[in-house]
Amino acid sequence: MPKIIGIDPGLASTGWGVVENNAGRILYVSHGSIETKAKDPIGKRLLFIMESFRRILDEYKPEESAVEILFFGKNVSSALPVAQARGVIFAVLAEKEILIRELRPNMIKKAVTGLYNSEKKQVQEMVRIILGLAEIPKPDHAADALGAAICAANHKEFL
Repeated sequence: MPKIIGIDPGLASTGWGVVENNAGRILYVSHGSIETKAKDPIGKRLLFIMESFRRILDEYKPEESAVEILFFGKNVSSALPVAQARGVIFAVLAEKEILIRELRPNMIKKAVTGLYNSEKKQVQEMVRIILGLAEIPKPDHAADALGAAICAANHKEFL
């Protein structure tokens, strides 16, 4: 049963979620987030993300990863810290020789809800239903990461 880790990178909060694909049935494994302190210097925050992410990969041993593609919106300065966190995540995935799949946000929405333009809450509720969870995974970044993992598990041939 291949394990897939979904990642929603961020400097303040990096969400992650692990699923298993068991003959086409997606099974929940775990989820969480790596939280950094805004008062800490950027280097210390990135190091914390790197070390924490290594421990997560060592514990769950995923074979593949699914990372949402970063889109620069109107505020490029807010996207730069996300890009830095994403770079650390990619480096650790490469270090562990884990396949990296990059997914567009609308692809994840379509895979989880059936619609390209779903609202965030719709995606999170469908993640809960697909994985058979009692509640929507918290925090939001972890639910988004599980959505990416579900997308990769269901649509490997298209990625």
